[in-house]
Amino acid sequence: MAVSDENSGLSDMGMRRFGRINWLGMATLAEREIRRFLAVWAQTLMAPLVTAGLFLVIFNIAIGPNRGAVMGVPFIEFLAPGILMMTVIQNAFGNTSSSMAGAKIMGNIVDTLMPPLSPAEILAGYLAGGMARGLLVGCAILALTVVSLGLGVAHPLWLLVFVLLGSALMGALGLIAGIFANKFDQLAAITNFFITPLAFLSGSFYSVDAVPEAMQFVLHANPMFYLIDGVRFGVLGVSDSSPWLGLIICSAATALVCALVLRLLRRGYRLKA
Repeated sequence: MAVSDENSGLSDMGMRRFGRINWLGMATLAEREIRRFLAVWAQTLMAPLVTAGLFLVIFNIAIGPNRGAVMGVPFIEFLAPGILMMTVIQNAFGNTSSSMAGAKIMGNIVDTLMPPLSPAEILAGYLAGGMARGLLVGCAILALTVVSLGLGVAHPLWLLVFVLLGSALMGALGLIAGIFANKFDQLAAITNFFITPLAFLSGSFYSVDAVPEAMQFVLHANPMFYLIDGVRFGVLGVSDSSPWLGLIICSAATALVCALVLRLLRRGYRLKA
């Protein structure tokens, strides 16, 4: 079911009854998405915090005392930003993908498509939910690392930019996954065989110098590498690549993925009941 002009609030004269942007409808969709994950906060917010804490404890016990400094900082401190960003992108992806796929599978996707919302407004509403969840999870894990490891934040603005950009990119990818998946096991397959490998093969637990030179191009071709590297720069002030390069690549990747989502929404691809 494509988002038609009539559903987007267009009159016969071509003027939208709700103005150029349906702020109320977009805010309502964003509020719905935020309320959806807050209603199960123990699963969506507390569980990632516990998982991140376990990662830090296990790596510190198993490897930390025996591992030298990485990029001039202790290994556990080097690890913390990677775990933070990996958790953020997984949660942003999970929020939008589960919402879109769930609405399709349960047959209530019409509740999103029928209101006077344009494809761009639908995209913005869903992304707001994914970015809000990513930001909340990121803030919780950052607080955990600051308290437990005594870390400061070297560049707060860079940290915020990459967390929001990563949440937007992964939220848009989550919408694509949700649009393509007609069953929850299909969504799980996309997560297990695409998103999780990309997250783990993005420098979360190691520096690019630790990767064989012949394989470094794979790391640099992964946008998640620049997201994690950017967050590491924001927290520690060190990185494998320039944060400006990461900003350009991640912004371009986000714009490209969002454009693809808009095209799918306009066509109503796999959104019919």
